[in-house]
Amino acid sequence: MTSALLFDLDGTLVDTDAEHLVAFQHVFAPHGVTLDREEYKAKIMGATNDKIGQTFLSHLSPEQREETLLAKEIAYRAAVGELAPIAGAAALLDWAVARGLACAVVTNAPRANADLVLKAIGFDQRLPIRVIGSELARGKPDPLPYLTGLERTGARAEHSVAFEDSLPGARAAVAAGLAVVGLTTTLGAAELTGVGAVLAVADFTDPRIFALIESRARG
Repeated sequence: MTSALLFDLDGTLVDTDAEHLVAFQHVFAPHGVTLDREEYKAKIMGATNDKIGQTFLSHLSPEQREETLLAKEIAYRAAVGELAPIAGAAALLDWAVARGLACAVVTNAPRANADLVLKAIGFDQRLPIRVIGSELARGKPDPLPYLTGLERTGARAEHSVAFEDSLPGARAAVAAGLAVVGLTTTLGAAELTGVGAVLAVADFTDPRIFALIESRARG
């Protein structure tokens, strides 16, 4: 029996939603698109860049959409400064390693973003397995990224747990057969449990997380 902990990145291991929102606002404005926090939460959090382009930049050519979203990622990476992981994340990773649990990142973020952010929070060596949605045939909310994470860690869904902060991400993990812990970094607990999260927590210090992991590993 092999168990794994599969972590989304932005909004889950680290709170970077404010930085992403500013970067999107910066590149959308020249194209006449305004974006507020509520729209960001509803239409961008957890979505692939392809989906974001279709939603907000449908008046542009596919090439212009790609250029705009690439500019967004460049702007975001240029603005990244000091970052800190969500409280309890490092301790949870230590606890998982001590128990022989595999760990991986499963994200729709581009690899350059994931590498930069993981290095910034000191998790670069801790989480070498990184599943990037845009490198697969389908990103979240499709379950493929989480199924790929299970494959790469050699784990079974029924013995594993995913951590997510977005509705598309939570749906993807649930569809892959994982127990999902929702991080209330941006969304409310009811929104996350409403799409199948079994727990909604403020951070990784919540003792219910450890009980859930142990129950899944024993199962």
